[in-house]
Amino acid sequence: METVKLKSPIDGSIYAERPVLADGEANAAVERARTAQPGWAALPVATRAGYMLKMLEALVGMSDEIVPELAWQMGRPVRYGGEFGGVKERTQYMVEIAETALAPVPASNPKDGFRRYVRKDPLGVVMVIAPWNYPYLTAVNTIVPALIAGSTVILKHAAQTLLVGERFAKAFEAAGLPKHVFQNVVLNHQQTEWLLGSGKIDHVNFTGSVAGGRAIEKAAAGTFMTLGLELGGKDPAYVLPDARLDHAIANLAEGAFFNSGQCCCGIERIYVHEEVYDDFVDGFVAEARQWTLGSPLDKDAVIGPMAQARFADFIREQKAEALRKGARAHINGTDDRDVAGSPYLPAEVLTNVNHQMSVMREESFGPIVGIMKVKDDDEAVQLMNDSPYGLTASIWTRDTERAIAVGDRVETGTVFMNRCDYLDPALVWTGVKDTGKGAALSSIGYDNLTRPKSFHLREQI
Repeated sequence: METVKLKSPIDGSIYAERPVLADGEANAAVERARTAQPGWAALPVATRAGYMLKMLEALVGMSDEIVPELAWQMGRPVRYGGEFGGVKERTQYMVEIAETALAPVPASNPKDGFRRYVRKDPLGVVMVIAPWNYPYLTAVNTIVPALIAGSTVILKHAAQTLLVGERFAKAFEAAGLPKHVFQNVVLNHQQTEWLLGSGKIDHVNFTGSVAGGRAIEKAAAGTFMTLGLELGGKDPAYVLPDARLDHAIANLAEGAFFNSGQCCCGIERIYVHEEVYDDFVDGFVAEARQWTLGSPLDKDAVIGPMAQARFADFIREQKAEALRKGARAHINGTDDRDVAGSPYLPAEVLTNVNHQMSVMREESFGPIVGIMKVKDDDEAVQLMNDSPYGLTASIWTRDTERAIAVGDRVETGTVFMNRCDYLDPALVWTGVKDTGKGAALSSIGYDNLTRPKSFHLREQI
């Protein structure tokens, strides 16, 4: 029997192992979802939303078990708790706006004798292929609004966070969700591709690599299913001369190193105006030294191991290439666990970097950041846009209008000022270029998880 094995980054042990569904069982799961969907969609929006709040309560109630479980699965230190702050905020907000966001939209120009409106119908069966880096947060972005909108959901979670899908299933069971409205499945790549190409899935949301997104599109080709793809990122920051440096330094260090840098919208490159460059670098390096590496089970550890050793080795290769080309590493050789084949990788800050180095253009997804000096806004914008990705960009200044003017020119899905690495559920989450397509959260997220159906009713004849 084929199984999926979860290898813990803490000690390399197999933390969990689950059998892959047989091909017939995978197909049956989709058929069950399809059968359950009309009855689920017939319930009032408020009723469907109520189940989400009950699920949330049940999930949060498991936090004492989930927090160490996450540390064992993907290496995040227990000091940070789970992801429940964000899970609560996103779930509660999508519940709050549901009735308004899903309400029929009347025609903007009323006509006597006619009733005309656009209804937002559920898509049907939605598949969520969730990543390991924020396994609860990323999953709820689609699971909750898709269910509230009246679709049924099939969740296939990443092998690295295999147990997260089971936690969702238990929480929905505790909430009393009708059978087969939500299902957690364990599939291999071939089964996933077959399901996507079968025409039996109406929408898929995938968060992961660009290569993974292309594989999803290829598998779904010709089915006309809708896609939500959040893929790679190389998110930049620009620090202007009038920035409050202590605030920028502390927040950008957190944006670069939190979760061992394994954040979709983490800071991977920083451009600093020449007037404040030296002061910023000195302060940032000092701050980075406070992000100490340790076992994620140790409450004093600020950074844990990366989810897999190969991810850490990739960053070691990026760093080595940068050093060969003249970069300077400021926190080099400070931890004896930082060796090839180990997932334990300390925070690193590079200067004397340029865009001929992969660390400044290709996604790192780890605790390393390069800092470059720029002379003005034009140079900063040119460098910020010199990337195949575009998820978020942050601008650090006290001048809001200047931040907007710079942000207007940056190719990105979200522009931040004086903050970074945060997802506001009231604002749409989307990206440009190779970062993907589609949109999550906000009322626009509901639009992406429904299909419009027009009603043109002549009442007077």
